[in-house]
Amino acid sequence: MVAVMLSGMRKSVQTELDEFFAHLKEQAQLVHHVSEQAFAKARAKLSTTAIPALNDWLVERADADGFVPRWRGRRLVAADASTLRFGRRASHVARAASADQIAFGLYLPGAEMMLAASLHSVHEGERQMLFQHLDRLSGADLLLMDRGYPSRWLVAALNARGVGFCMRVEKAGNAGFACVRDFLRDAADERIVTLAAPDRRDAADYECPATAQTVRLVRHVASTGKVRVLMTNLLDPVAFPAHEFGDLYHQRWRIEEAFKRLKHRLNLEHVSGLSQQAALHDFAAKIVCDNLQSLATGTVLREASLPPTRRINRAAAHSILKPLLPALLLGADIATRLLDALRLIAGRTYSHRPGIIKSKPRVARPKSHKFMNQKPC
Repeated sequence: MVAVMLSGMRKSVQTELDEFFAHLKEQAQLVHHVSEQAFAKARAKLSTTAIPALNDWLVERADADGFVPRWRGRRLVAADASTLRFGRRASHVARAASADQIAFGLYLPGAEMMLAASLHSVHEGERQMLFQHLDRLSGADLLLMDRGYPSRWLVAALNARGVGFCMRVEKAGNAGFACVRDFLRDAADERIVTLAAPDRRDAADYECPATAQTVRLVRHVASTGKVRVLMTNLLDPVAFPAHEFGDLYHQRWRIEEAFKRLKHRLNLEHVSGLSQQAALHDFAAKIVCDNLQSLATGTVLREASLPPTRRINRAAAHSILKPLLPALLLGADIATRLLDALRLIAGRTYSHRPGIIKSKPRVARPKSHKFMNQKPC
């Protein structure tokens, strides 16, 4: 049952089950071996923490095997959230899933893997979601954040835990920190400043010291000419040069690409059930499925000598791996076929021009609902 979910369910449950057993038997014709109702009954007994625990084990193994690179001895972790609108239909299911939810994730840009991810109510803020995941971070990590996260209590909480961070802090008008506005008026490339202590109520709620915090501001001019201000608690200008923070912060964009990949290639918003439990299972399973594809492409990059102008086609990697996942996840002896698949992935590349960044402003528009009957055939 878990192997079926980890293979990346995008279609109707019955079609996915029939394809799974067809791939397991290495035949093209669909095999009707398990019914959709039996799958639903079995899944109802599965804990919602089982698949996230499997992802923790997978990331731990990947890190131990050297798939998670370091920047100056620190593991880069990007934090962000994305709006989800699950496919829906009218039902009377007990504890039905809300159609509108927020997906929060901690992402490893170098490994292209999701460290942790969770679903939240639309009434929760991104900073609150991040606070709930701070125990996943340590002093060996460097947290990358965008402009939705800066706050005095968050800086104090990260400093108290010894977690390094780099966040974008400049805001339009008179919004944001006064020290950041003063820094923008100056011509300096960097400056050490002191933030006021967080409110006592925030300090009590978020378990952080109610004391002033010393941080470092770094000016970065983007390729478009836009001036950004990055705040960090890495104060040593020799160990952490200011000119490296622009490229460092840019790696945060990988989590945006990850959410786009999950939504469009793995159909994250098409759920296989109507309950919140089913939504949690589908969400966690697709995170693991995407991480497995990242490990496969990472293995190819290790072995293949690709020129800097070529990149692995992740869409092709998904199509190549999906027929193999049933046997692979169930421990079948498919070493030869797996090597053939990795060679095939290595041959499916596209042209990439390093140093050329195409900036496309995001168009604000309402997010439409995807209905259950609009899944792929």
